[in-house]
Amino acid sequence: MFSFVPDAMIMTDRQGVIVRVNPSAERLLGYAREELVGQRMEMLVPQYLSGASFEASGGSKPIPISGGARQEVSARRKDGTEFPADIMLSPIDEPGEAVLCAIRDITERKRDEQALREREEYSRLLVQGVKDCGIFMLDPEGRVSTWNVGAESIKGYRAEEILGQHFRCFYTVEDIRRGKPEEHLRLAAAEGELEDEGWRVRKDGTRFWANVMMTALRDEAGRLRGFARVTRDFTARKRAEEALLLEMTNVLVSNLDIRQLLAAISSTLGQVMPHEYSSLALHEAGSEVLRLIPLDPVCGDVDFVDSSTLLPIEGSPEGWVFTCGEPLVLHDLADRRFPRNVTGPMLKAGMKSACFVPLPGRERTMGTLNVARSAEGAFSARDMNLLGQVGNQVAIALDNALAFRRIGELKDKLAHEKLYLQAKLQTEYGFDEIVGESPTLRRILKQVETVAPTDATALLLGETGTGKELLARAIHNLSPRHDHMFVKFNCAAIPTGLLESELFGHEKGAFTGASAQRLGRLDLAHQGTLFLDEVGDIPLELQPKLLRALQEKEFERLGSSRTIPVDVRLIAATNRVLSKMVHAGEFRSDLYYRLKVFPIVVPPLRERREDIPLLVRYFVQKHALRMNKRIETIPPEVMEALANWEWPGNVRELGNFLERAVILTRGSILHVPLSELKTADEAPSRGTLESVERDHILQALRETRGVIGGPRGAASRLGLNRSTLNSKMRKLNISRKQL
Repeated sequence: MFSFVPDAMIMTDRQGVIVRVNPSAERLLGYAREELVGQRMEMLVPQYLSGASFEASGGSKPIPISGGARQEVSARRKDGTEFPADIMLSPIDEPGEAVLCAIRDITERKRDEQALREREEYSRLLVQGVKDCGIFMLDPEGRVSTWNVGAESIKGYRAEEILGQHFRCFYTVEDIRRGKPEEHLRLAAAEGELEDEGWRVRKDGTRFWANVMMTALRDEAGRLRGFARVTRDFTARKRAEEALLLEMTNVLVSNLDIRQLLAAISSTLGQVMPHEYSSLALHEAGSEVLRLIPLDPVCGDVDFVDSSTLLPIEGSPEGWVFTCGEPLVLHDLADRRFPRNVTGPMLKAGMKSACFVPLPGRERTMGTLNVARSAEGAFSARDMNLLGQVGNQVAIALDNALAFRRIGELKDKLAHEKLYLQAKLQTEYGFDEIVGESPTLRRILKQVETVAPTDATALLLGETGTGKELLARAIHNLSPRHDHMFVKFNCAAIPTGLLESELFGHEKGAFTGASAQRLGRLDLAHQGTLFLDEVGDIPLELQPKLLRALQEKEFERLGSSRTIPVDVRLIAATNRVLSKMVHAGEFRSDLYYRLKVFPIVVPPLRERREDIPLLVRYFVQKHALRMNKRIETIPPEVMEALANWEWPGNVRELGNFLERAVILTRGSILHVPLSELKTADEAPSRGTLESVERDHILQALRETRGVIGGPRGAASRLGLNRSTLNSKMRKLNISRKQL
């Protein structure tokens, strides 16, 4: 046995001198037997006998402790290397009172022990160092026994504050009242593990959405020793889910077509809960079947269900959910509760698990919302809860679909009535009556006909009173947008401080006096046409916002940061020279070029004199009909005088002048106050157009004694708007002091 045991065996006398060694000792220590016999053990083990309990005095016999002596030492090989060793000293009954030394190399054991200690320390540091995950232990009664940095970060308690406290302090008052903490302890102890999500409370009283994993800890005998709890702050995820539901609600409100609506919901839902298939099963009224409507393509080209598929209520998972009104998760679609002729097509397409939730209506369950995945057990309780919330939103949309449809029908009816009234107003006021046969006018109308079918921006350039608004209406009426609103906005007629509010609208409280939300002209013109008259009078500070609305097709109301998309076709008009304003820094060049996509120069009336007789007859008949008068004759000299006048106010001035003539006419012959006009021969022939216009305005001001507005003011006499006349007076340097 001494020779063949695997451990190194060395026999010494009681003084520690080696008297015998076995082959295992030779191999372990690197010495030959002859090199060791006669040497002292201190050569191999410097600490030899330092821990053994032998007593020797005056040659007396050694006295061993019962069972021998054992200790860990550092042994030395022949080459000088040292290694940890376990040495056992046992006295034996041999002549010479010998001691048997058993030496075992424990290097591997020491290495394993060190590795174990390092792993334990690493695990301890890992648990203590996790900052985004609260990890702590509970005793069997639910009191906190350990606390890591992550728990301190999430819950706000330091270790010395929470150790020994019951974990119910993490729950809301409502949960504590319902006994939820104790229930969680019971469930975790009974099932071994429990996962839960809900609102929890921090030390400062704030709430956060927590995902909690609780695991029961038991000893080898199965006795409960406590619980391990892992808590993660999922507030951001909860907010994301709430945002998703809000987005779905917006989709529901903005879609009336159920198929498009649910396809949009499926696409949005896939961002949070990925799935390969989703469908809607709707109950056919008065029947025992559900109509299955697919929402997603399934596994490439495989299409295992079409929109006309009918499912029996009895025997199908959709029917079970519809009947019971409770959600259902099938972790394996090969569930024997349902026949394969119902679930088989899903299995054939590669689906392994599915989740079904009811669609509760106001009076009855309307059907089910269904999603499936290609993995078994792929749906968690959180998935089912989220899908249930989505199902509630979908049910609301379905329940209101008929009401939305009726609203749509009423809206269409009102739209037709509005178009009828608009047409009636246009006929009554002659908005579409552009009178004339001159080549110049025909060229302008050809340009209108060319640009009208497009969505291009048109810029109408010309003097005031030339009929730019009539041309803008003609462009709108000939365009694909003619069924929608034509909104006019005179930029010169609105005070500068109110322009932005009038054009873009404002929110309640945006400024003093904004007691309610107001829609702007851009809102009203959505899908229609916006006509900006006197666009050259828009202030410089407002021009960038208008440019952005035209280019990006979106804007923000005054007092709001919410971007509103808008689809508007723009027609602009001005009697000012925008190119000169750009050079003078009074108008933005980028807005100018954005407006100047299709410019149309409207000629003044003096450049198409051949149209004046037609216009005279038209206005005379129009005003005579309105005033219930019968005028049959227009004297030739009157027509000649009217045709020869320069008409600085153009068609508007002519119309207003003839209205005044009809008022003054008592018989069937038109009476025209020619004294107010100068014939072409009497008109200044050497002056410029600007000087003629200036003299004409001064004459009107003198006749009205400087009164500009009102029914008897100069603006009315000239057939101009008050703001337009003020603009012309500033441009021509006319003041009341010159009268």
